[in-house]
Amino acid sequence: MQEPIDLYYWPTPNGWKVSIALEEMGLPYRVHLINIGKGDQFAPDFLKIAPNNRMPAIVDPAGPGDAPLSLFESGAILQYLARKTGRFYGADERTRLVVDQWLMWQMGGVGPMAGQAHHFLKYAPQDLPYAKDRYRSEVARIYGVLDRQLAENEYVAGDEFTIADMAIWPWASLWEGQEQTLEDKPHLARWLDLLWQRPGLVAGRALHADLRADRSDSKAQEILFGGKG
Repeated sequence: MQEPIDLYYWPTPNGWKVSIALEEMGLPYRVHLINIGKGDQFAPDFLKIAPNNRMPAIVDPAGPGDAPLSLFESGAILQYLARKTGRFYGADERTRLVVDQWLMWQMGGVGPMAGQAHHFLKYAPQDLPYAKDRYRSEVARIYGVLDRQLAENEYVAGDEFTIADMAIWPWASLWEGQEQTLEDKPHLARWLDLLWQRPGLVAGRALHADLRADRSDSKAQEILFGGKG
């Protein structure tokens, strides 16, 4: 029986990617909460694992060569876990490349743009109409791309649920907070509902969900968006 993977986590879209993967893959894990509103991500012990002071991160006691492995960056973690288990990454190199391109699309587009939309629409201390319009519009464009992809595929990378879905869904599921609409994106709406039917995804999404808090708190904003606090 495998020793549990240590998951350094807080219930945010990026954290959900890895908690969903661990649940879907049936891997044992233990949670170490990194309260990003209190600045836990800047603790020296955590920075040894995640030098960019961002969660999620993992430590796998049974990494390659049966030696411990620490990893940060959610996309790299998803790829590692998929290779480790041989699941949710496609059966051949061509399929894996399709998964990779949509995973990179999430890392470079969906997450950063949706994150900026959340920031300027909900948390920014000043009302900045240009920034709000800029990121709201870019998220709408990105979700249009996703809707067109899902018009021809049951899941993002084809006919099977993969780590690409695990990466994109946590952000796309928060479309309302990004001031988006699904009325003109029926395929995206179908996919969101389809994934809500997966017990592993639901369990990963629910991990410590009670700790999600109102980030309008001024001290938490200072820590999250202004430095170490």
